[in-house]
Amino acid sequence: MHRSGITLLLPLFTGMLLASGCASTPIADAPGGARHREASEIAASMVGKPYRYGGNTPQGFDCSGLVYFSFKRAGIDVPRSTETQRGKSRKVSVSGLARGDLLFFNQDGKYSSHVGIYLGGKRFVHAPSSGKRVRVDSLAEAYWQKHLVDTRRF
Repeated sequence: MHRSGITLLLPLFTGMLLASGCASTPIADAPGGARHREASEIAASMVGKPYRYGGNTPQGFDCSGLVYFSFKRAGIDVPRSTETQRGKSRKVSVSGLARGDLLFFNQDGKYSSHVGIYLGGKRFVHAPSSGKRVRVDSLAEAYWQKHLVDTRRF
């Protein structure tokens, strides 16, 4: 192709690229995006706060209450209960986990009875159970590996 042919096609090609970019649906918050990172940081800042069944404030959290509080503070509306959080989020692979994703665990024989927020580096923050405090644990621990049943994203 002659140089003049390339010169004529360049504006056409550029226009096609711009048009296709405008036609695509924007992603509100990409995996590990700013609001998801913010939610995970808010949750991590609650480490040490007491566990309280039904709690969703810094005075006390249950596991889904910590998720609810952290995402709400980051500007993302999520359901309040563990079961509904799981149902309203979409599945992601463990290898595709990003900061702010949710980890669901089977505890006491109950499917998806516990939820935590992924922090990266195989770490997650959660409100474990009565008498304990919000803490960070590792997915590398045998207990959590054995009980992990689902990984999801809002």
